[in-house]
Amino acid sequence: MPARRPRFPAVTSRRASRSVALVLSCEHGGNRIPPRWGKLFRGQEAALLTHRGHDIGAARVAALVAKELGAPLFVARTSRLLVDLNRSLHHPRVFSDVTRALPEEERERIVREHYTPHRRVVEDAITAALRRSRSVVHVAVHSFTPILEGEVRRADVGLLYDPSRERERALCAEWRARLASAAPACVVRCNYPYRGTADGFTTALRKVHSPSRYAGVELEMNQARLGSLRDEARMAHLLAATLADALGRERSDVRAATRDGAT
Repeated sequence: MPARRPRFPAVTSRRASRSVALVLSCEHGGNRIPPRWGKLFRGQEAALLTHRGHDIGAARVAALVAKELGAPLFVARTSRLLVDLNRSLHHPRVFSDVTRALPEEERERIVREHYTPHRRVVEDAITAALRRSRSVVHVAVHSFTPILEGEVRRADVGLLYDPSRERERALCAEWRARLASAAPACVVRCNYPYRGTADGFTTALRKVHSPSRYAGVELEMNQARLGSLRDEARMAHLLAATLADALGRERSDVRAATRDGAT
């Protein structure tokens, strides 16, 4: 018998503060294969429709959150089986079993045409936001399969961050508390089902921006909770409202620190 989905109650949203800019991205938002490499994926059509091909539901939830909060969103629609945009180029699994054996010049072309443009547009948006705002919160929106290699993932939402970065730790603690208050049935875990310091886009960006200026959070949603458009809309509204409240709290903390002479 399938697990019963918790029903998330309606919550009231407040728009996020502009003193702390918000940028959203979705690295695994689609399962498209460009025509040039289409022949490679003949026989892989079923895999492209699964979590191996893309993060199911992530792009739709991200779009709804971005709309509700008025935040910029950058979605990659190319399948992670072509190239994984959430991996560093040195990572052994940045290319899949299908593309890893391609000649070097073909892999370089994939990086040039599909990997670099997404990473660059997000990086440029963060840089532009930092010119306008005191700091940036970057939320990379992902989803995870409920069962992986026989292990049942026991969470509805995961918040991934670097525990050594105080702003990320505080923001995720506040966001988790807001989620627990708004939807007690929603199981939220931090740095689960992956570590926030593992190789990923937010991890790479932490090497570029200081902790006081950049906070990167990878949002992970259980695909079992995204089974319909209604489920996705409910999840998006819950996430948007609670994130707006958490960012509102951060704005108050920033103002207090400024009054006290902190930088």
